[in-house]
Amino acid sequence: MNNNKTVKDYIRTIVDFPHEGIMFRDVTTLFADPRGFRMAIDQMLHPYAGMRIDKVVGLEARGFILGGAIAHQLSVGFVPIRKKGKLPGTTISEEYKLEYGEAIVEIHDDALLPGETVLVVDDLLATGGTAEAGIKLIERLGAEIVGCAFIIDLPDLGGRKKLEAMGMDVYALCEFSGL
Repeated sequence: MNNNKTVKDYIRTIVDFPHEGIMFRDVTTLFADPRGFRMAIDQMLHPYAGMRIDKVVGLEARGFILGGAIAHQLSVGFVPIRKKGKLPGTTISEEYKLEYGEAIVEIHDDALLPGETVLVVDDLLATGGTAEAGIKLIERLGAEIVGCAFIIDLPDLGGRKKLEAMGMDVYALCEFSGL
């Protein structure tokens, strides 16, 4: 057994999924391995050690898996940001652009209180559209974002630059070049 594995070593690449020319970075292999999963959670928390974090916000859908584990580790609450129509209570929404078309994400209007500190988590930072929409929702509720943590950054797609231009602290465990 190789004990020198990094988080990146647990991530499988699937060629031509969901479309030809795409190199899909699959984190389910990371989640399935207890050592890899713990390593990812611990490393995602590391830059925020000692900071006050009131809630962890996870972006649909793999951000829920990470966010739940991180919130548990911090002994704080977890808040999901979901696709439109999935939350049962009163929500606020934010529209964002996709490669083809648009999408809408929502958060419960009472999920965060003004002044609460929040860590935003998801598995992958690509163009940054979903994260940007989530950040706007969090800010509309008056919460303060201490950071945005991802497992994977795809720097060629510009998401990190977009979030940093919004004043966000962005942290990723690994990078892959290309799409």
